[in-house]
Amino acid sequence: MRKKVLIALAVAVTLVGVVFGGAFAFQRKLIYLPEAGPVPGAAAVLPGGRDVTLTTSDGLSLASWYFPVAGAKAAVLVAPGNAGNRSFRTPLARALTARGLSVLLLDYRGYGGNPGEPSEEGLALDVRAAQDFLVREAGTPLIYFGESLGSAVVTELATERQPSALVLRSPFVDLASVGQRHYPFLPVRWLLRDEYPTKDAVTRVKAPVTVVFGSADSIVPAQQSREVAQAAGARTIEVPGADHNDPAFSDGPELIDAIAGAIR
Repeated sequence: MRKKVLIALAVAVTLVGVVFGGAFAFQRKLIYLPEAGPVPGAAAVLPGGRDVTLTTSDGLSLASWYFPVAGAKAAVLVAPGNAGNRSFRTPLARALTARGLSVLLLDYRGYGGNPGEPSEEGLALDVRAAQDFLVREAGTPLIYFGESLGSAVVTELATERQPSALVLRSPFVDLASVGQRHYPFLPVRWLLRDEYPTKDAVTRVKAPVTVVFGSADSIVPAQQSREVAQAAGARTIEVPGADHNDPAFSDGPELIDAIAGAIR
């Protein structure tokens, strides 16, 4: 009997090890969901659009889109969420340029046909390359806009390179807080390699912050976005009944007004 118990325990430990080991090894496949393409040319999407290449400090060349507006009052650096590619953000670019804002749609490493594998460290380098580009090209105030995962990316950037304004859409407290909600059976905080501590980082941002989120968000709980806003002392815009990927967060009036009015 004792031998059988020991065998059962050994099997259980092995299974747990396999589950946890697999979760650790393949976690980035669950976090980052890139769409490789095909991606059309920027000019085919919006008149005057430019295909640009951003060069990161670790030597990657990232294809992105830039939509300059003559006499723009500001330029918007768009850091996307964890899925899709820049073509998914076309409605956002169209709405913002119509409001007199130049727009850079960044595609991270591994997204939109770009080389490399996404990670927290890698995305930090990518967004710095995007900011470098806008400093050279735009010559106007910069607004950092991040959606979901991108909120964490631009918040970290803003702690070192202050923008004129920071707009966060559906930000989370940190990645583990979101992961624990969706994988309650795993010790997420022990397993995660990427942390994205948005709530802690935003307290070090000196620029004005605006937080936009949906009251019915099923991916990032609305309470987490409220906590980020409170930590930042941010202007808060809650869109009633909106879920994480609703059209309201593509080019809805609340979002576009928030970005266009971010520099106060």
